[in-house]
Amino acid sequence: MPTRHTYGADPAQLAELTLPDGEPRGVAVVVHGGFWKPEYGIEYARPLVPSLAAEGWAVWAVEYRRGAGAAATLTDVADAIRACPDLPGPRVAIGHSAGAHLAVWAGGQGVGLTHVVAQAGVLDLRAAHRDGLGGGAVERFLGHPPGPADAEVDPLAQVPLDVPVWCIHAVDDVDVPLTQSRTYVDAARATGGEASLLEVEGDHFTLIDPASQAWASTLTWLRSLR
Repeated sequence: MPTRHTYGADPAQLAELTLPDGEPRGVAVVVHGGFWKPEYGIEYARPLVPSLAAEGWAVWAVEYRRGAGAAATLTDVADAIRACPDLPGPRVAIGHSAGAHLAVWAGGQGVGLTHVVAQAGVLDLRAAHRDGLGGGAVERFLGHPPGPADAEVDPLAQVPLDVPVWCIHAVDDVDVPLTQSRTYVDAARATGGEASLLEVEGDHFTLIDPASQAWASTLTWLRSLR
């Protein structure tokens, strides 16, 4: 059973720790998506927890303030990862959709991550805004249309990271187009970063379905980490 931990005074500043049987192989930090909107919370991270724990991972599923602006959300994600218990092995952030944006952003913040898994990530904020993803979610998140001053919060502008980024994206995703991951991986590689992309069958939510082949592929990749 998970145990609840807080890393701040706000009700949304919490994380749930689930430990595996035996010594953990590492820590999986799960960051849920939902286009940074208040109505989507940690319940979108929970379905992945049992299979990760069964694979031997300690799972740190994080909640954060949504709808309070980019600064609050980003501060919370960094603080939540810093608050993660000190356990041996790799520390991998796994984020879906806008959660992948947060996970990849955190990969460049010196918070102790060793790897990042970006599931259908919103990794190019300017293109996401141009394409109207999430019904204008990027502008609501930033408080304005994205521009050059937002480079520090845009994963595409952060490349290359010092940690490997593994992207997985479904070819029939209509919520976050495959071009988001392709553009990011191409840019990361062009600047000397370590990034890769697995394209899979399915839609936006296939990637967080624990019964899907896409999730099985994610678990297989995680087994390769040391």
